Amino acid sequence: MASERMLRFVGREQHYPDKRSADERARDFNEIAARYAQPEADDQASRCSQCGVPYCSVHCPLHNHIPDWLRLTAEGRLREAYELSNATSTMPEICGRICPQDRLCEGNCVIEFSGHGAVTIGSVEKYITDAAWAEGWVEPVHVGPATGQSVAIVGAGPAGLTAAEYLRAEGHEVHVYDRHDRAGGLLTYGIPGFKLEKDVVMRRVDRLAESGIHFHQGFEVGRDATLDELRRRHDAVLIATGVYKAREIKVPGNGAEGVIAALDYLVASNRKGFGDAVPAFDDGTLNAEGKHVVVIGGGDTAMDCVRTAVRQGAKSVKCLYRRDRENMPGSQREVANAEEEGVEFVWLSAPASFAADKHVKEVAVAGMRLGAPDASGRRSPEPDPGRTFDLPADMVIKALGFDPEELPHLFGSPDLSVTRWGTLRVDHQTMMTSLSGVFAAGDIVRGASLVVWGIRDGRDVSEQMSKWLKAKAKSEKKAA
Repeated sequence: MASERMLRFVGREQHYPDKRSADERARDFNEIAARYAQPEADDQASRCSQCGVPYCSVHCPLHNHIPDWLRLTAEGRLREAYELSNATSTMPEICGRICPQDRLCEGNCVIEFSGHGAVTIGSVEKYITDAAWAEGWVEPVHVGPATGQSVAIVGAGPAGLTAAEYLRAEGHEVHVYDRHDRAGGLLTYGIPGFKLEKDVVMRRVDRLAESGIHFHQGFEVGRDATLDELRRRHDAVLIATGVYKAREIKVPGNGAEGVIAALDYLVASNRKGFGDAVPAFDDGTLNAEGKHVVVIGGGDTAMDCVRTAVRQGAKSVKCLYRRDRENMPGSQREVANAEEEGVEFVWLSAPASFAADKHVKEVAVAGMRLGAPDASGRRSPEPDPGRTFDLPADMVIKALGFDPEELPHLFGSPDLSVTRWGTLRVDHQTMMTSLSGVFAAGDIVRGASLVVWGIRDGRDVSEQMSKWLKAKAKSEKKAA
């Protein structure tokens, strides 16, 4: 019986795909672990307890049918497992690689609570979709009958690409506008290859282009066209730009050479991976080779920076974070990977100043301690008097998070309403902004970067846009 293949978590231990040694993987930007072989994937999937209330699905932003495709995998019905996984996610193999499963599905797995170790959901998800690509099961986008309506999508990140796929499937003409010369947003230029190899992203982009979606790359709204001009060209507009404005740290020496923003650093590294000419990398400005590197921050972007610096041949890599390990926002798995690769974490510490002649040479560090919890529930950091020390630094990377750009000004659209945080104000039922026919999704609404939320928002906004476009067409037909 099929049920006999499940509930094996008592007798079978949790096992993730084997990682390459830290020394080996620190020498390249390839992913650090291979995918399962089929018997191993089937075996790990069979550990699922098939809960009546699957907390893994509840805590997945996409509400993926996780127990169901785990069961299909355990039964060897791999193509069906892929099709079910793909039913709720446009990029399951990408989510399998970079979602923070330890905070979402796996962190809420019932057998994790029982002490047997969570089902390795992300690794199985990655495996079944990689297998689908290898076997030719990933079909072209099924484009519906032409509606005669066109949609502009500003931003080719996870939310924009997801919405583009769903809207194209509805039969709309879809145009994606993006400032970069390759689509993918943070998937392409923000996340390093050791977490997400770039051919994995590019094959998704190629599939969308083959469906007839038009990509306008190197296109900046506000420079190449205003938002109002896009509104006149298209029946509806989706803003899915993400949040890219780096948060600053106000300490003496912040303007010194060698004190750089995380995204500038990561984009340069990823461009080199594509073989692009990157002058600021080649002249050493954005290259950590031979340097004492200090990264400030405790999120996933900081983890990407420290691990990239290791691979570039930094002399030393330290990460300063103002809270302790238990209260950091980044993935604990990423911290463990970084430590294995030689990164030193300096907990309960914050920069007080950057010493420099012209170029940074040292970070003066102030010790911190944890006080009462803040609004997020984490204990707030506060200065710990008397605990100070200095760290040598040839490069300081600020990875403090991102804020929205000033889109009304940037897009030449003063009527575009924003919240006090600078995110776009939307009707959360329709996901429409203050401008008729202009919708928004992803980080520019949420104000925080998480790929899986972007995919969900792209899926949800495409449904609302399709409803609005049908009503618009019906109204115009009636008026005619």
